[in-house]
Amino acid sequence: MHHIRDDDLAAMDARYRNMMINSLSGFKSANLIGTSNANGEFNLAIFSSVVHLGSSPALVGFITRPNSVSRHTLENIRLTGHFTINQVSEDFWQAAHQTSARYSAEQCEFEQTGLTPQIIDGITAPFVQESRLKYALTLEQIIPIDINNTLMIIGRISHILCDEQAIKNDGYIDIQCLDTVMVSGLDSYHTGSRLSRLSYAKPNMALRKLSLDGQPETNLT
Repeated sequence: MHHIRDDDLAAMDARYRNMMINSLSGFKSANLIGTSNANGEFNLAIFSSVVHLGSSPALVGFITRPNSVSRHTLENIRLTGHFTINQVSEDFWQAAHQTSARYSAEQCEFEQTGLTPQIIDGITAPFVQESRLKYALTLEQIIPIDINNTLMIIGRISHILCDEQAIKNDGYIDIQCLDTVMVSGLDSYHTGSRLSRLSYAKPNMALRKLSLDGQPETNLT
């Protein structure tokens, strides 16, 4: 097995190191974050750093890079306090990736990529119409991460839109049936294949496979 030390990392070409370190965390969710500015102009950008933070209250966070250059998503969230998160599926993953291009503030990513903005009354930030699982959030907190000048943006979920067929009896959302894609590294996209749902783990109790609706099926051997 190849052994890479911290001094090896420091000596690497920056692009090579960036790709390697971004690959270490494995599969990550692919999401488009939708925002609008003070003039109601839309912005859309792909992020692979979205993370669940809690269910009560319902909080989700994501990491944005240092604001040493213009960050339209960050600027719009600070200005309006609202954003949407839209999961990417096989139907539009290439268009979603294209939103990572450095468009100017005057260029709308929806128009540039052919994706469709979807507006719901009372929500200023746009959804992606093509997304089959999406939710709106209200800004709760921005936490600076001083060690590398990144920021964690934390929002409280206010609305969820999801294909009804994906929501199971116990609340589980079957993202596989939504053809959701994942990202590894910076530019590799993947589809998932479920192994099984598993029972709640307890000491001295055998695990059991669960149905998609959360019902026990068989013991694992």
